[in-house]
Amino acid sequence: MDIHRCRFVSYNPQAINSLAFSHPPSADTAGRGVPTLRLAIGRANGDIEIWNPMRGAWFQETMLRGGRDRSIEGLTWTLDPSEDGPDGSKLPGKLRLFSIGYSTAVTEWDLEQGRPLRHSSGNYGEIWCLAAQPRWQSTKRGKDGKFLPPAGGEFTGQHLAAGCADGSIVILSTADNDLKFLRLMRPSTKRARVLSVTFQNRNTLVAGYADSSIRLFDIRNGQQLRTISLGKGPSGGPKELLVWSVKCLPDGTIVSGDSSGEIRFWDAKNYSLTQRIQGHLADVLDVAVSANGDTVVSGGADQRTVVYRKKEGDKGDKKTRWAEVMHRRYHSHDVKTFAVYETKDISIAVSGGPDATPIVLPLREFGKEHHRKLSSLPQIPQLTSSSSSRLVMSFWDRELSLWRVSRGPASLHESIDGQRHRLVAKVMIQGEENITSAILSPDGKTLAVATISDVKVFTVRRRKGDEKGALRIQKIDVPKSLSSEGARLITISPDSRWLCVIRPNSEIYVAKIQPASSTAEKPQILPQFANLKRATRHARHEKPSHGTLGEYERIIRSVVFSDDSKIIAAGDLSGCIDTWVLNKDTLAITNGPAKSNGASGSDDDSSDDEDEDVAIEGERWSPAAPESPIPRMKSGITLLSFRPRSPSAKTQGNGASQTSPAGLDRLMVVTSEHQLIEFEVLTGRLSDWSRRNPKACLPAEFRGVKDRAMGCMWDLFEERERLWLYGTSWLWMFDLLQDFPTPEEMEAEENKMSNQLAKASKRKRDPSEDGENDRKKSNSGAGDRIPRSQMDIHLGTKVRKIVGSDESQGEWISLDQERPRVPGEDDEAYDYDETFATGNEAILVRLRREDGTTVENGTPKKGTPKGKPTSDANGHADSPKKSLVATNGSSSQPARRWWHTYKYRDILGIVPLSSLAGDDEELTPSGNLEVAVVERPMWDVELPGKYVKNYE
Repeated sequence: MDIHRCRFVSYNPQAINSLAFSHPPSADTAGRGVPTLRLAIGRANGDIEIWNPMRGAWFQETMLRGGRDRSIEGLTWTLDPSEDGPDGSKLPGKLRLFSIGYSTAVTEWDLEQGRPLRHSSGNYGEIWCLAAQPRWQSTKRGKDGKFLPPAGGEFTGQHLAAGCADGSIVILSTADNDLKFLRLMRPSTKRARVLSVTFQNRNTLVAGYADSSIRLFDIRNGQQLRTISLGKGPSGGPKELLVWSVKCLPDGTIVSGDSSGEIRFWDAKNYSLTQRIQGHLADVLDVAVSANGDTVVSGGADQRTVVYRKKEGDKGDKKTRWAEVMHRRYHSHDVKTFAVYETKDISIAVSGGPDATPIVLPLREFGKEHHRKLSSLPQIPQLTSSSSSRLVMSFWDRELSLWRVSRGPASLHESIDGQRHRLVAKVMIQGEENITSAILSPDGKTLAVATISDVKVFTVRRRKGDEKGALRIQKIDVPKSLSSEGARLITISPDSRWLCVIRPNSEIYVAKIQPASSTAEKPQILPQFANLKRATRHARHEKPSHGTLGEYERIIRSVVFSDDSKIIAAGDLSGCIDTWVLNKDTLAITNGPAKSNGASGSDDDSSDDEDEDVAIEGERWSPAAPESPIPRMKSGITLLSFRPRSPSAKTQGNGASQTSPAGLDRLMVVTSEHQLIEFEVLTGRLSDWSRRNPKACLPAEFRGVKDRAMGCMWDLFEERERLWLYGTSWLWMFDLLQDFPTPEEMEAEENKMSNQLAKASKRKRDPSEDGENDRKKSNSGAGDRIPRSQMDIHLGTKVRKIVGSDESQGEWISLDQERPRVPGEDDEAYDYDETFATGNEAILVRLRREDGTTVENGTPKKGTPKGKPTSDANGHADSPKKSLVATNGSSSQPARRWWHTYKYRDILGIVPLSSLAGDDEELTPSGNLEVAVVERPMWDVELPGKYVKNYE
């Protein structure tokens, strides 16, 4: 594969201003998080990313787009009270997300449609901070131990508290699925800015001000309970301290971080100062506390992340003191915000700041596990290409740019002189909303752009007489009924004849693009379009304590056309896949053209069924396999891709068949758990390759990749069939002509390698000495375990027991007490463990691979033949036209079944620059796939200046 490493795309990741988990930390909750757990990340351009921790896998599910001059400065989640259901059951309440940002309004977001749902604003100052009331919990009665119900008229939901620039605190009610003003609280003294708010309990609010004070209020009546003074600032600086953050421990102790760089602890009852620690060289911007109250983490403008733990006092001293355990600089700029989540098996703190990179820190296992960096780039690539015209298009905010990339050198001896890329067009989208999706047609003649409120289509042409190849972008009229609702995702078919629009509510519409009859005319979007209905699926039932996200999991994340543009497949976050096929409709041809969906008239009332099964110019989209639809996957759909036709295959005309030719309906599915499954869409069955290669046969290295897959490419040429997958930091190749090794083969290979290492070693070493056993254990949600030899803050957690004088007979004994599994307590918490296939599954794999045949309904079916060694089999992707395989047919080593690399960092996307689908384009002599790897490392990003430059 020939690769262009490109860094000319100036995509700038935005600063992280706020983080919020959908559930509060609870050390009593079993497992590794509830199924509805989500992390919201608010950025400086108004975008909100929704991440699914997935028990440590971290999958970016969707993005709520912002707009011009918008910024997310605060985020919080609430859970509505559960409702009574049928048969005395309890229906879970709805999880709701709220945000603030440089305005006087609090915004609630519609997670299902990715747009603001409602706003609440009033005659008060600019809102600087936001907090949600703790969830209501029933208390036990002392005599009989029964739980007490809520008192008459007591609100069991969660109010919101917003701190304003004029010193007032606004209490907003979330009752009745609404957001209404409830109460305004303002101190009687001077009106200082409210910088931070939190709740000590359900009724007591703690607020940090910009006048060196912390104030407490009773939200039931608005009465001010106490004012805590921090005193004057350090000499040489401002007199008044800024209380940037306040948090409360489970026992009520108040923890504050201020502009002097100090962390202060205040007594829960008399509010006296109990301890102060100088943990930072500059302002403390945020503080996070653990669920059990024994750990505090602070972040500041000096780029430090500092961890504090309780330290038992001397004998006779009942008070416990806090001590700094250690500090690290995980961020290159300010550490602005934290979010914490804990259960019995997971304990993490996520931090963010102007460097735009979320950092996942182990909280309970701090110092025993590595931290982990999440990608600062979007996980749905904002990049596409037109291989026939060698155009690359990228978008961010409200701007699109198109580049033309020239061919590379024809041989290794050619010099690479001059610029290989040129900016040929730039488009600025009018309006306030950021772009949600954009696509460039494969022929490079059509450009479609979508926001949450509009869909625009442009024609792309070369300017006459322009030697530099600049493009002319002209707008095409789109039916208002199709464009007015906006879209979250759009795509264009490979033949550039169909436009698929996924509306914000995840409804699927398909419109036909009529090509221009002459160069002087523009293409047209036909007024009639089809609404593709998805199959009805059973909703997952959540526990009342988990809450519900409604129809959020039905959000479509990926939609794709087949190579012949006659099949559409769409996959959502719940793991459901729906497919439709294009057929000729003789009845529509006889009766005349179909009625326009966007036509407005008083005689005909529009209905939901009016735009179903619409025939467009004699063609109709219908479900591909209504009797046997593709079953739901166990996890969300990351990406979909149809296997294209081989260049050597004979191409068929548009009218050659009513449906897609055999072999073109094979759909490759990649889930968020990194499972590769291939289906035959027309029958709804697994393909032969997928039947012979279940998940248990996937390479262990691939199953252990932490970053999720972002996209894929197909490399088909003669007898070569390869699938290239990539993530934010990795590139992986699978040879689909070869089967993966069986579990027995992998186990035998591992044993062979272990024996070779043991023989090469001078003495027999216990694997636990290197921490190998520790790395195999599940982490607490961040990185892998740190080997004891690399730990630098405490002793190891194992001792070596030696009996007699023979040291080689020593036995390692773990001091960690593992929590025993309680049957039925939380079985889903242990489903994430990856195990090899055993028993019947291994037997089925072996039978399916015998003689290359499979048995379906009692009829033997020929399987895929084994592949031959081909060029570039060892994955030397960066070397053009380089091959380790001899051209005369003899090879120095067999072709690899897979290959991967981690040499690319911060990948924005990978797009093909040459087509291998049998078009008119001239192929390279070796038939290599030519791609552009667009990298955007953070060292190329212009970041704001650092507040503290001299660390010591």
